[in-house]
Amino acid sequence: MKVRLARYEDVADIRALLADDELGATREDMSDAGLAKYQAAFSKIDDDANNELFVVERDERLIATAQVTWIPYLSRGGNERCHIEAVRVASDLRGLGIGAMLMQFIVDKARERGCLMVQLTTDRVRENAHRFYARMGFVATHHGMKLVL
Repeated sequence: MKVRLARYEDVADIRALLADDELGATREDMSDAGLAKYQAAFSKIDDDANNELFVVERDERLIATAQVTWIPYLSRGGNERCHIEAVRVASDLRGLGIGAMLMQFIVDKARERGCLMVQLTTDRVRENAHRFYARMGFVATHHGMKLVL
């Protein structure tokens, strides 16, 4: 198993990971035509020095993914934060420590960069994810809000 940066040719597999749960199945566009949107988004992420899309690969299969955004902040002394989104582990492999390994990889990378903190958002209905993140040391300190456009 290894963590690496995602490549353009991984986009279809990443999209499948994103759709591989109850919420993702209702949100992701799995049509042939929809793939182009994901490819365009990947190109923007790949071109942005403050964004990285990671995948976990095992035996040539992508089994997990997470997107990281490095955010420079003026508050708290002008430090950088690591923001994690879209964490997914293949449903048939959950509970085997793959997510913990990926999260630890990201936390270690954030420490190496000198980040002040690592933050993430998770949907309120993802109770298993809440327990997972709490085991990883994350604390629910804020109340997030979104405006869907």
